[in-house]
Amino acid sequence: MSDPLMPALIAVIGGAALALVVFVPFVAASYRRRGQVGWGRALLAGASLIYALALVAYTLLPFPEVGEGFCDSRIARAGAQTRPFAWIDDMAAFDVANPLRNPALLQVLMNVALFVPLGMLLRHLGGRSVLVTTLVGAAVSTLIECTQLTGNWFLYPCPYRLFDVDDLIANTAGAFLGALAAPLLRIVPGQRLTAEPGAPRPVTIPRRLLGILCDILGAWLTGAFLVASLHAIVLLTGVSERAEWVVALDPVLGTWVPLVVLFVVVPMLGRGGTVGQRAVLLRPALPDGGVPSRARLLARSVLGVGGYLLLEGAGAAGLASLWGLVSLVGLFVIAERRGVAGVLTATVMLDRRVPAPTAALRSHN
Repeated sequence: MSDPLMPALIAVIGGAALALVVFVPFVAASYRRRGQVGWGRALLAGASLIYALALVAYTLLPFPEVGEGFCDSRIARAGAQTRPFAWIDDMAAFDVANPLRNPALLQVLMNVALFVPLGMLLRHLGGRSVLVTTLVGAAVSTLIECTQLTGNWFLYPCPYRLFDVDDLIANTAGAFLGALAAPLLRIVPGQRLTAEPGAPRPVTIPRRLLGILCDILGAWLTGAFLVASLHAIVLLTGVSERAEWVVALDPVLGTWVPLVVLFVVVPMLGRGGTVGQRAVLLRPALPDGGVPSRARLLARSVLGVGGYLLLEGAGAAGLASLWGLVSLVGLFVIAERRGVAGVLTATVMLDRRVPAPTAALRSHN
């Protein structure tokens, strides 16, 4: 794979992985600030993650190997280019009839274009002014240039990329132009609020499915983090990964601890439902809007997503798939989006912004 494509691939893969990690907090924050997620805003937020990683990848990668004569290169000896607009003189060094094909000018234009998305996304999603956005762009560019000048903050014995004041000027200009162009992002659909953020909203199928996705993703990420932490400790202490206690702890930390914490402990806290239900501002309730007993909440949690994950963790993949399918179909066909777990426990799902026990808002189709 060519070098120009490698940073892009790293950015896309890394951005997707990071999006999974921050997905549940993003959903929860969106519902609390805006009352909804909005697929257009989620798309722009995901693009921001990919862009941030692309910025790092294109300015710092690939990392070179340190060998004999590493610090004898032209870049290492130069260290920094501190003369503003030196690129104008550099253009004369290339015998190119069309100025737009001049490598020196193209380099400047690419550095401008590199920071245009930063300006657009920061102003649109962050709600910052043109001045603040431009200053942030200048600060980010300065950080990148200083990282290059110091050899990634002295991890390398000398710079392998050139500090260039013209890059700093071009990047800042790109952030400024991006801030001016930020209103164009308003045309991306799926961003407009459909009601006041604090107003209760209907319990719809997409909302229920989003909560279920948050539950499954939360359990998987919690288990992955605990297992990774265990193996990091094993690596640092020099213990064999084949040790009996390590092998025994893997499924406990990867499956059972997340299940207990997320589907037993969390629903019991304040009787507010699972992590996914809380993220999308839903709560299990009695048909009159009252708060269910802890036993009923536990039963609903275990019969819902918790039951699917419990069967899967126990090695009953076939039963888990069957239960997941039944639960999914039930969500579509059972009135009020109660699902199978709701029918079995005689509970409904309400918007958390509806106070109990006088909750009147019910889900609708």
